[in-house]
Amino acid sequence: MKIIARHLTADLYNCKENKLSDMEMTVATLRRLTDNTGFHILQVDTQVIERGHFVILAALKEGHLAIHTYTELKYAAADVFLCVAEADPEALFKGLRNFFKPDKFRTTVLKRGDFGTVKDMKPKIKSRVAPLRRIHNTGAKVIRLLARRNRKSNY
Repeated sequence: MKIIARHLTADLYNCKENKLSDMEMTVATLRRLTDNTGFHILQVDTQVIERGHFVILAALKEGHLAIHTYTELKYAAADVFLCVAEADPEALFKGLRNFFKPDKFRTTVLKRGDFGTVKDMKPKIKSRVAPLRRIHNTGAKVIRLLARRNRKSNY
């Protein structure tokens, strides 16, 4: 099976707000990440879409990278497309994850140009919740369970 490219999409939830609003710092981080991972930026285009939402598009020799940030939602969406069969878009994503520091993220990886059978085209999806968010979620579940038991015992 010959694969032409790897495509990673990521949703980063509850990111650090100061990182989401600083476009220049994000571009500088992208430049550092691509240098560190051995990729080569050909051109970077940035655009403020509206207050609290900007987009960064980076054309790479090996593919492209796009990031949309939404400050009010504390959310960032990233798209890493690498046209090198052995490339690891996860390496770039790890750097983005460390930069934005989300409480929760979800990634999907596709093998693009997969000339194998259609059955092999299933995306690899990974989700992770930060430990503090897990503790918070577990605490909320316990409180709801106790409240439900308390209501039942009052009847």
